[in-house]
Amino acid sequence: MSAPEVAVDLDRHLYGEPSAPIRVVEYGDFECPYCKAAAPVLKELVDGSGGRVALVWRHFPLFKVHAYALTAALAAEAAGEHFWQMHDVLFAHQDRLTDADLNLYGAEVGAVGVCGDAAQAHRAAVEADYRSGAALGVRGTPSLFIDGRRYEGKVKLPVLRAALGL
Repeated sequence: MSAPEVAVDLDRHLYGEPSAPIRVVEYGDFECPYCKAAAPVLKELVDGSGGRVALVWRHFPLFKVHAYALTAALAAEAAGEHFWQMHDVLFAHQDRLTDADLNLYGAEVGAVGVCGDAAQAHRAAVEADYRSGAALGVRGTPSLFIDGRRYEGKVKLPVLRAALGL
């Protein structure tokens, strides 16, 4: 008998106005250098959109290539309401993502229990994000979708603004 599916809100990590008419979904990995480079660009896109663009983060840890991607995703998920702060701290310290490091970062943003058994409680959410990306054909990170359509352009502010008609 398999475990029952857990209902997960795939848009739970939303940055910007929930009512924004344009939604950008990023499938990302905290150990991916390209995701690190994209993070400030995507935040600036949202911040400069006048409430017209919202960003949704979904976990897509490339665990076969990045040894700490899954534990970093679990730690970010376990940070709860501090997710976006943890998101930024993880990218700032991308080269140091051991459990000891993650616990320090969690404490820095005001979250406790971001590693070990406490973090494992969030495995279903990370897996749901990953499965949704795999179903859309995501193979690498960052992978962006704008209003449900895959975005193939560069993650550069002027290019994104042009693609969104901003």
